[in-house]
Amino acid sequence: MYIKRVDGPRAVTLADGTILTLADLPPKETRRWVASRKATVIHAVEHGLISKKAVLDRYGLSDEEFDLWRKAIKDHGVEALKVTALQKYRQL
Repeated sequence: MYIKRVDGPRAVTLADGTILTLADLPPKETRRWVASRKATVIHAVEHGLISKKAVLDRYGLSDEEFDLWRKAIKDHGVEALKVTALQKYRQL
């Protein structure tokens, strides 16, 4: 068995003690973004598992969209990423 060589760490430990690996990231063809998938991507970038540029390229996200997700988690937690919570947490 061969292990594919990757740049950066293979796994990171989050603040709550859980381990996040590249295999835990959503598939590249993800089109339906639920709160848990968004949170996984944000945590992966913030803990150095994958770069922001790599995430934007991999999932076809815009800088603005990614930054909105990051701000929502920072300000209100993962609950703010739910589509049903848009008006509650995101004010212009």
